[in-house]
Amino acid sequence: MEPQIDHIDRQILRALQESATLSQRELAERVGLSQNACWRRLTALRQSGLITGEGVRLDAARLGLGLTVFVMIRTRHHNREWLQEFRRVVCAIPNVIDFYRIAGNYDYLIKVVAENMNAFDGVYQRLIERIELDNVTSYITMEAIADSRPLPV
Repeated sequence: MEPQIDHIDRQILRALQESATLSQRELAERVGLSQNACWRRLTALRQSGLITGEGVRLDAARLGLGLTVFVMIRTRHHNREWLQEFRRVVCAIPNVIDFYRIAGNYDYLIKVVAENMNAFDGVYQRLIERIELDNVTSYITMEAIADSRPLPV
């Protein structure tokens, strides 16, 4: 069952996506509520599972992770054991920042950040030596036009 949210809850969610570091007072002022009322709504949003975490966005390039690669994977294996091992292997690679099972010509999409092409090759080698894959295709990004955009609430 989906939680019921109103326009004030949406305002709270939008404000938090802009800056998760807003104080309770600042958030309440932004959405036009008392601090107590805002706190109750925020608590309810967390308990409902709509807010799954809080964090900061980091500048990958300034951290030396200037290469972003989308890796498309096709496999012949679709059994539970293989999938569990594949998930374990992929999730153990710190450079993998997004990982999806998809529909279409490929089965999985992985987003990798790395320092450079040599570092990405290390990620690639680690991936293919630990799990059997049918086809791996990599797309090197040249520019992030819209990255980590907030959800349209």
